[in-house]
Amino acid sequence: MHALLDHAPWLIAMTVLIVGSAFFSSSEAALFSLTGPRRRRLATGNRAQRLGARLLEEPDRLLSAVLFWNLVVNVAYFTMASIVAIQLEREGHTAEAAAFAVGSLLTIIVLSEMLPKLLAVLQPFGLITLVGVPLAAFVRVLDPVLPALRVANLLSRRLLWPRFRPEPYLRVHDLERAVRLSIRDAALVEQEQKVLESIVLLSELRADELMRPRIRLMTFRPPVSVADLAGRLPPSGYLLLTEPEGDELTAAVALGRLSSVPGEHLERYAEPVVYVPWSTSVAQALEVMRREDRQVAAVVNEFGETIGILTFEDILETLFTPSPSRTERLFKRQPLKQVGSNRWQVSGMASIRRLVRHFRVPRPESKSVTVAGVIQETLERFPEPGDECRWGPFEFRVIEASERGQLLVELSLAADEEDQP
Repeated sequence: MHALLDHAPWLIAMTVLIVGSAFFSSSEAALFSLTGPRRRRLATGNRAQRLGARLLEEPDRLLSAVLFWNLVVNVAYFTMASIVAIQLEREGHTAEAAAFAVGSLLTIIVLSEMLPKLLAVLQPFGLITLVGVPLAAFVRVLDPVLPALRVANLLSRRLLWPRFRPEPYLRVHDLERAVRLSIRDAALVEQEQKVLESIVLLSELRADELMRPRIRLMTFRPPVSVADLAGRLPPSGYLLLTEPEGDELTAAVALGRLSSVPGEHLERYAEPVVYVPWSTSVAQALEVMRREDRQVAAVVNEFGETIGILTFEDILETLFTPSPSRTERLFKRQPLKQVGSNRWQVSGMASIRRLVRHFRVPRPESKSVTVAGVIQETLERFPEPGDECRWGPFEFRVIEASERGQLLVELSLAADEEDQP
């Protein structure tokens, strides 16, 4: 210990460098750990946070500067650590020199990398408030050097990987080919094949085929308290908020992701929803949700009215559930139940796509995507119990009908279709 005290100036300088390394490491972790909504919140914060948001608008510039300064600090630190270790060894303190070398390495790993990054991820906004202004200054100082660094990076890539090419985006036809090859070569198990088929299906499914209809939603006008829920959890898992003076959906609160649910002003935890037209594919809706980093999409009709919602969880269920069903998701019952010879019970919300796939029959032309829609389109009015109609290979008889068009239907295959092999 006494031997180390003789090198106090070096130790003080190394301590300063540890603080500097921790500064850049924590800044990188805090800024790049923020997702879309939190970045937008950062842009509306205090001056230091707004500076951090502007830095994130040029991530390559920010990352290059942070890595450069961190490298400079770390090289200086290890240079000083080597000098002290060599001097200790020359003074005959071999054991102390070895211990100091190992200790200096562990110190910078723990105090300049692990601990700062952990704290930065846990409290990013508080840390950005502290580091935003000086970090912006360090980035600006390096701006004259950045072009040279970019050229050096480009040259190194051309010399080391001259034939490197970016991987092209995976397209739908690539997935379809993967499904065909997996079936032919038995390269994938059955579950993986179904997932691939579901991914392809997302490009064919319309948003209104998968959405939760507006009639099944629980919506609230802000302010909202826990008492307003009356002990009921919204079926979608999201607290849906409308305009203060209207009925159109504007935001959603992911109740399942709150570590604790406050008693009042739940709207403070809401994130805006995105809007997609009813005719868009689920794949396109998912892309909009991913780009905007949103968990809920409001499906609107041609008049701009919300007719339902798509949630991220609903799309995941469609991908990874062997036989996904909106009827089962909303009503907790089977979408298609056989009740006799050539007789099945179906919900009016059952998808025509599901019926066609289940019975392996051609799909007749129709604008509707549900059983209820087809029956209304055929009858040209709201169905009533006892109504019967035929649509292509299907014969429908309405068993139950509500005033708002919700149906329970008995389905059978037409005789000419039933006789076919």
